[in-house]
Amino acid sequence: MSEQVLNYLQDNRERLLEKLNEFLSIPSISTESVHKPDVAVAARFVADHLTDIGFNRVEVQETKGHPLVYGEWMGAGDGAPTALLYGHYDVQPADPLDLWDSEPFKPEVRDGRLYARGASDDKGQVFMHLAVFEAFMKTEGAIPVNIKVCIEGEEEIGSENLYQVLEDKKEQFSADFAIISDSGMVDTGQPTVLYGLKGFTGLEFTVHGPSSDLHSGIYGGVVRNPAMAMAHLLASLKDEQEVVQVDGFYEGVKALGEEERKLIAEVPGENYQQTTGVEETVSEKGFTAKEHMMARPTMEINGLFGGYQGEGTKTIIPSSATAKLTCRLVPGMDPARIQQLVIDHLQKHLPSGVTLDIKPEPLSAKAYKVNPDHPLIKIAGQSLQQAFGKEPVYARLGGSIPVVESIDSIFRMPVVLLGFGTPEDRLHSPNESFPLESFDKGMETLVYYWSKVKDTSL
Repeated sequence: MSEQVLNYLQDNRERLLEKLNEFLSIPSISTESVHKPDVAVAARFVADHLTDIGFNRVEVQETKGHPLVYGEWMGAGDGAPTALLYGHYDVQPADPLDLWDSEPFKPEVRDGRLYARGASDDKGQVFMHLAVFEAFMKTEGAIPVNIKVCIEGEEEIGSENLYQVLEDKKEQFSADFAIISDSGMVDTGQPTVLYGLKGFTGLEFTVHGPSSDLHSGIYGGVVRNPAMAMAHLLASLKDEQEVVQVDGFYEGVKALGEEERKLIAEVPGENYQQTTGVEETVSEKGFTAKEHMMARPTMEINGLFGGYQGEGTKTIIPSSATAKLTCRLVPGMDPARIQQLVIDHLQKHLPSGVTLDIKPEPLSAKAYKVNPDHPLIKIAGQSLQQAFGKEPVYARLGGSIPVVESIDSIFRMPVVLLGFGTPEDRLHSPNESFPLESFDKGMETLVYYWSKVKDTSL
């Protein structure tokens, strides 16, 4: 049944790539107001493409920020499952431009990869779905399941307006399950089924001391140095075995079972020395690096600054020091509670002679996890294996996609994470790219997935 659909994709590959290049050429940078018109152009591109495919309801829905594109094709009938496809058409800024080997908004193929901002995150992966829908419509006249599409323009700036839209139009966006391709595989060519994501929370805090920088010879030993106080504070948060020392931090965290440890062990190990330049890895006591990254909570310093930063020496006691901190969370951890526990810890361990100013991170998300034995997840694995000719691995991701938890909490429906990016894609960095193998095999996977899922009882 899917053979003619696959043939259509193969026969129209170059045309589809040209259409994708047109999409990638739009500098839809959501964070920069100068590109607001470009963001609107990208939204219209998605809407027009859905209309051309044959979706019978397409809307560009205005929000307080950038528009959201809604599409609907319900031709499979009441007896068929309904899927909600989520993605985003906005992209990160391309800076620094001088580090790109080709212009970020002039797509270019080199060594089997398509280079452009948004090639992997997320325009390329969104377009794969649209191309597969087109192939079904043009060959069979129908998509195997009912489809609702939600493609937003604010993911790269926190999806600030999306969640209220989903709440206000809950019935319109409701479905049996959601599918998202805004993720990737653990290695190039290694099909991967993601069944979990971490949540996150964070804060910024500043240690204040004297009202201005002071001469370190005259005032050293007289007033508390805020930078040194900051060092003591940070050192109190985590021990040398990567165990967080905040009281109550691990409450609610479930033990990692043997079956899941086996799943994690089967995931190919990353060559961290090659990909990160470090000589050795660290992990929480009692867990491997992969287990720690995928399935255990973490706390990391993201920024640290204070005092003189220029060339040479300036013998001062700085007036303040600032740190930025985030925690990645696992199921059982509430972001607001963890944030407050960290605040309580900082206030409790603050050295005398300095004061503390704390700015909680307003954006947060709970962790998401679905049973890897769920029928929808198993179908994803079967489809990946059929397309790639290789047994997939099942993994949890150390990163966070806040919309996943939001869809789960608003609609109470499973979310299938079926991404085709690779570790070499350089998301958010210069020279972002997407392998053409992922483009081809990913679309093949989606053809198999929609063909199989139509007969699934949900």
